[in-house]
Amino acid sequence: MKKLLIFSMALLGSGMLYAQNINDALRYSTTNPTGTARFNALGGAFGALGGDLSAVSINPASSAVFTRNTVSFSLSNDNFDNEVNYFNGATSNADSDIAFNQIGGVFVFESQPDARWKKFAIGFNYDRSQDFDDQFVAAGTGNTSIANYFLNFAQGVPLDLLELRPDETIGDLYQFLGENEGFGAQQAFLGYQSFVIDPINFDANNTNYISNVAGNSFEQEYAFASAGYNGKGAFNISAQYQDDFYIGINLNSHFFDYEQSSVLRENNANEGSFVNAIRFENNLRTFGSGFSFQIGAIHKLGNNLRVGLTYDSPTWLTVSEEGSQRISSERVENENLITTNVNPGILNIYQDYQLTTPAKYSGSIAYLFGTQGLLSFDYVYTDFTQLSFRPKGDAFFSEQNAIIDAQLQGVSTYRLGGEYRYGQWSFRGGYNYTESPFVNQQTIGELTGYSLGLGYNFGNTKLDVSYQNQEQNRNQALFSTGLTSEAGIQRNAEIITATLTFSL
Repeated sequence: MKKLLIFSMALLGSGMLYAQNINDALRYSTTNPTGTARFNALGGAFGALGGDLSAVSINPASSAVFTRNTVSFSLSNDNFDNEVNYFNGATSNADSDIAFNQIGGVFVFESQPDARWKKFAIGFNYDRSQDFDDQFVAAGTGNTSIANYFLNFAQGVPLDLLELRPDETIGDLYQFLGENEGFGAQQAFLGYQSFVIDPINFDANNTNYISNVAGNSFEQEYAFASAGYNGKGAFNISAQYQDDFYIGINLNSHFFDYEQSSVLRENNANEGSFVNAIRFENNLRTFGSGFSFQIGAIHKLGNNLRVGLTYDSPTWLTVSEEGSQRISSERVENENLITTNVNPGILNIYQDYQLTTPAKYSGSIAYLFGTQGLLSFDYVYTDFTQLSFRPKGDAFFSEQNAIIDAQLQGVSTYRLGGEYRYGQWSFRGGYNYTESPFVNQQTIGELTGYSLGLGYNFGNTKLDVSYQNQEQNRNQALFSTGLTSEAGIQRNAEIITATLTFSL
């Protein structure tokens, strides 16, 4: 497959209609971490507790709570089920995967007994911030054809740009359009060459087009699959001052890799429709890396009560994207069925751009019942109107940032966890709730979850297991223009995690 590199920011703006919009930006800025089994079992409510490797990723002061050098790693089995409604159709899709989702270690350095700074700790922890594995099929009888997608891009494009020259191939012209006219012209080209759309007249200067698909009833099947992860590595340093105050800082490395494939199949038997079947395939890969920092503190108020505060800076990400497309159609001419395949064989590689995710502010409180148990509560606030594309001077990015300001809102997250210890055993439970980032609360709904866990302390080794159940609804438009019909998706995820912890 040939590779096409698009340098121009103007062309990049056009190209982003293919992949990058408000939903995609949220994908790389929304986190739902799965850490150690103990962390998961308590619903992630660890901001005032510390003493857990995943707690280090949410409050950097947590590592100073450790009394011994500690290493842990975690393995998760993720299972999800999507219930999908699309017009009159309902489908169900399920999948599962196994992955290492956490690994880290903390090393503790004790000071002199009479020193004010009692100890220092350094550590590293990796947590998976988000699992991108997903798949669903939306099937039903829609009222809008995919032909409108190509029609919207084609209006205003001169026919002369869409016609093949002598000895010019489909791939040659698709590449030329991407390099010189942008992604929109490429979409017009695909629609025209597959006979889905036609010009009003065949004059080379024509800029008006019509659809070759008639009617308002279309059997449609949209198959979507994605894979990948969003990870965070926290490099940590912390200290304990006197007997009741802990402070720390994290320098975080962020990295993600996301792959998406979608295939739309559309059939119709509408009177007057020249094209009766269309298959449109899009493949996308997005990957990037970035940096953020965190400052946190934990304060003991007496023997039983602890409070914690954390500031998470914005995350500054550099994002790379590449994608490919192809289309086929069927039509009847002179009572003969004709199939047209348009496969450019070109990989569009877009110029890197920057994405800044919003800062977070966290407050935590925990009550310890001696050595027998605890209750913990975390509150996190994130203002998603601060999510932004850069450079902000780019026209397309300015438009997307205006959409973010209008459609997104501040989000509160609540986490509650409890633990009861009996001998060497620990019994745990948790609950978490995150508000919708959308003002309409429909595009992506609220996230709710509960968790259970069990742990056994062998002395220098601990084994913990947890079970999480999470639910979230969303309404996903199939395409950004033309065919914007939405599939209603109810997602249920079950995550089983096992963690081994070694104290040295």
